[in-house]
Amino acid sequence: MKKKLTVAILFGGKSAEHEISLISARNIVDAMDKNKYEVVAIGIDKQGRWHLDESAKLLLGKSATKVEYRDAKNAAAIMPGASATPLLRPGGAGLGALGSIDVVFPILHGPFGEDGTVQGLLKLANLPFVGASVLGSAVGMDKDVMKRLLRDANIPIGNFLAFNRSDKISFAKVSKTLGMPLFVKPANLGSSVGISKVSKPAQFAAAIKEAFRYDNKIVIEQFIKGREIECSVLGNDEPMASLPGEIVVNRDFYSYDAKYLDTQGSRLEIPAKLPKAIIKKVRDIALRAYKALSCEGMGRIDFFVQANGRVLVNEINTIPGFTKISMYPKMWEASGISYSKLIDRLIQLAIQRHRAEKRLRTSR
Repeated sequence: MKKKLTVAILFGGKSAEHEISLISARNIVDAMDKNKYEVVAIGIDKQGRWHLDESAKLLLGKSATKVEYRDAKNAAAIMPGASATPLLRPGGAGLGALGSIDVVFPILHGPFGEDGTVQGLLKLANLPFVGASVLGSAVGMDKDVMKRLLRDANIPIGNFLAFNRSDKISFAKVSKTLGMPLFVKPANLGSSVGISKVSKPAQFAAAIKEAFRYDNKIVIEQFIKGREIECSVLGNDEPMASLPGEIVVNRDFYSYDAKYLDTQGSRLEIPAKLPKAIIKKVRDIALRAYKALSCEGMGRIDFFVQANGRVLVNEINTIPGFTKISMYPKMWEASGISYSKLIDRLIQLAIQRHRAEKRLRTSR
């Protein structure tokens, strides 16, 4: 009988997207083929502590909205450099091995999970993991760096400015460069958290303050009138792009509330109703952007498609929302890959990359 792969689902995290991570993780665990996989659930609380939930009670408890344990016996750790890559339980009497892990599936949205930090730890621990590696994760998370790389690769984007907390930010100069209205965002966050649309000067200071609540760097972007189109990408060296989907927003913009709280805030059109030439352009640019940003495993590229047919990249998400109704898996479903099969493909891509990296020399 073929041995089951032990897959550690890493979820929760310190970011403002903690709650979304739990929903994604639940859906992944529910969809995984239990004949193929032994699932280990590792939750990270908002203080950054790792906790083992051996029976996945948290994931199965639909009322749970955050990782929150008080029993120190549930603490978990991964030991970098361990030959068998064991999952460990730290305790007063030392470290106790809990078993090996074949592959990790991080479903951590936002900072401290999607930004290369966890990916670096997993590489040190010699563990295969799903999704982009350290570089792709880091540049995909930072909207400023991401947009600079896309611009240098001659991939069309909207105009933007970036500022650090110590910078003097002049509304007059910003509005002269970008026009009005404009959007103010934390540089390193997702799910529309901390984003404000500025339509008049009186809103500018509050929008800056709100964005700086979540990051020490912010980006300010020009308003682009166009349809909000997304495209899923899957693969390592030879990625492929899904059929695109469209977000039809019934609010002023695609805010956190429109995404997750207001059932009438938006609707999804999958596949998007676009001319064949535009679909081809979206898919081609999605692959170019994915490669330019050193992505692997998976990524969702977000676009604006203007009335004149111009296609602009807005951003990439290297760990996109992964609930059963999220755009990333739904676009693949429309392209012929089911939710369960998509999880299988991602796990295999992680193992393939790890094997290829192990063949590299690390010393002379």
